[in-house]
Amino acid sequence: MKALWYTGTNTMELREAPEPTRGNGDVVLRIDAVGICGSDMHAYHGYDPRRVPPMILGHEFAATVVDGPGVGRRVTGNPLVTCGRCEFCVQGRNNLCADRTMIGMSRPGAYAERMAIPAGCLIDLPATLDTVHAALTEPAATALHALNLSMRALARPLPECSTLVLGGGAIGMLAALLCRSYGVRGLAVAETNPLRRDSVARAVGCATFDPASRGGPRDGSVDFVIDAVGSKATRQAALAAVKPGGVVMHIGLQDWASEIDMRRLTLAEITLIGTYTYTTADLRAAVDALAGGAFGDLAWVEERPLAEGAMAFADLDAGRTAASKIVLRP
Repeated sequence: MKALWYTGTNTMELREAPEPTRGNGDVVLRIDAVGICGSDMHAYHGYDPRRVPPMILGHEFAATVVDGPGVGRRVTGNPLVTCGRCEFCVQGRNNLCADRTMIGMSRPGAYAERMAIPAGCLIDLPATLDTVHAALTEPAATALHALNLSMRALARPLPECSTLVLGGGAIGMLAALLCRSYGVRGLAVAETNPLRRDSVARAVGCATFDPASRGGPRDGSVDFVIDAVGSKATRQAALAAVKPGGVVMHIGLQDWASEIDMRRLTLAEITLIGTYTYTTADLRAAVDALAGGAFGDLAWVEERPLAEGAMAFADLDAGRTAASKIVLRP
């Protein structure tokens, strides 16, 4: 079968790959659509020591079962393969399982015509949900999980909060769209790429600005900040923008570590929340939200064939596309 291989820093190649085999409890899927995630871009740049080339990346997928129980089922799935027995798994917080492995990292991913996955990871798709849109379940669940955590900490209901999203990539875009769906009126998105800024403005209908031009909200004026980049610069910007008593939700993982203003965090009683991925319940809720139109018409998503995957990575890297998400079709 054909697969898009990560073969080295800034290098993706379409090559032959062995057919997947079913392990105990696995099914084999035909991949119908697969998204390019920011973490895949991070690996592409050689910044993720957990993803060692040569390997098949990809974990945002819509697929059909072709071998094993449930042949013909139209599905997406949880790419986190967890133990099911630890305290976090039994609490329904399986994203925190210490024994988790991951599709596209510790086992072959979805940038291929077919892929094996444990049957317990599968989530059924409604017939009304477009296949390309279904491939956004994983990033949509990440945004949903982050907002649900944030709403527990906000002093006022989310629709009443001034909200700033740092980063107009897929997570930032989806978080902004979900904020709109939840009724947030005072919303702004910071994005350095002018093509993406225009795309966010059209899709979300909110204020956008280039943070490099020092535009946007004044310091200490925002109730809720979502850092969907996770760089040293955006962490500093988030803490500068948030009001005393406000909330900063940290989703992005661009930089692994940096200093933050702990004095301001403490004296201003700012809540800083880290979030990792989603639970299986979040994934199911994201499927329902996508099918129900909570994320809009998703016209900003770009579709390309898997055979053009290497160029898609290069275009995203160079900022040559307005799309916050490119979905590949094997």
